[in-house]
Parts: sequence; C-alpha cells; structure tokens
Amino acid sequence: MPRSVGNAAARDTETKPDDALPSVDVDLDNEAQEAEGDGAIREARLWQDDGWTAQVIKNEDDEGWAVSMTLDGEPEPSLVGPWTMGRDKKNPKPMDASAFQVLVKTASEVRRRHEQHMHAMLHKNVDVDHESGRIRVTLDIVPDEYEPHAILRAFDVYNDLLAEVTVEPDYKLNVRGAEKWIADGYARPQRA
Repeated sequence: MPRSVGNAAARDTETKPDDALPSVDVDLDNEAQEAEGDGAIREARLWQDDGWTAQVIKNEDDEGWAVSMTLDGEPEPSLVGPWTMGRDKKNPKPMDASAFQVLVKTASEVRRRHEQHMHAMLHKNVDVDHESGRIRVTLDIVPDEYEPHAILRAFDVYNDLLAEVTVEPDYKLNVRGAEKWIADGYARPQRA
C-alpha cells in the first residue's frame, strides 16, 4: 500500500512539467530595466526618460563621481554636479527614479534661468516721455554668426511702430540715447 502512495506522488510530479511553472528571468549583474514601449533606459549609471539623459561619470577633478543631465538633442549637458558614493565608498550610488526626477527638475530650472538671462541680454527696452506722449524704445540683438546686428524700434502708447532701424549689435540702449534718437527724427544713430 505505501507503494501506491509513492506512485501517486510520483505521478503528481510527472503531471506538472517544468514549463508550466512561471518563468522569472533574474539578471543580478545587469540592473538595466527598459520600460515597455517608451524607449526609456534605466541603468545604474545611465537613465534616459522624459527627453533627458542622466549619466553618472567619473569626476576628473577628484576621486568622486559626477552626474550630467543632458536634454535630448543638445550637444552639451545642462547640469553637471557631484554624485553620491555607494556604500563601498568606491563605486557610485545607482541612479533611481526619485533621484532622476530631482535631477530633471533641477536641470529644467537651470535651463529656464539661462533662457531668461539670454532673453534679457538680447532684448532691452526703455520708456521715454516725449511731447507726443510716452514712447517705448526697444533694442533686439540678433546674434547671427555671419552678420550680427540689432534692431532699434520705437512704439507709441498704443504699441504702434513709429520707427525701426538696424544698428550695430553692441549698441548701448539707455534713456539719453533713446531721447537723442527720437529728437533726431529716428535717424540711424551714428557709431560713437
């Protein structure tokens, strides 16, 4: 009788082939996790997602690690900063989702501030009180590689264009210069 019980147990294991068990592929050496369908790369030292690439690199200045954040399509990183060492004090800490999101937010803020600074450098304006009313004078610098120039414009209180001339890209706009330009009948300012 015990023999039939043993045979029943043997028959039970024979009826469950190995391929009926769920397959789990675990690769402990490769921490890469590629998101399905969106092309995101999530490795310990390289993350690509949401139009950004974070890459943990060896810091050339010292023995530590750094992380660079590059917007897709840009040749240079928007942000480069120190990166945390791992527990072994030799290798970098692996990138994770929360660290990546913080880096995206920080790099986006750095880009936004840079764009605001560039806009302020390239677009200036002053207001001048004139007998005909307030006149707004603007200077828009065009940093063209071959023919850099600037456009000087005057607008009335209704934002109607009164005058427009092309000037040198290093033209310094100030209230006194704008008043002189208006007094001269909007003639192209002479280079000093």
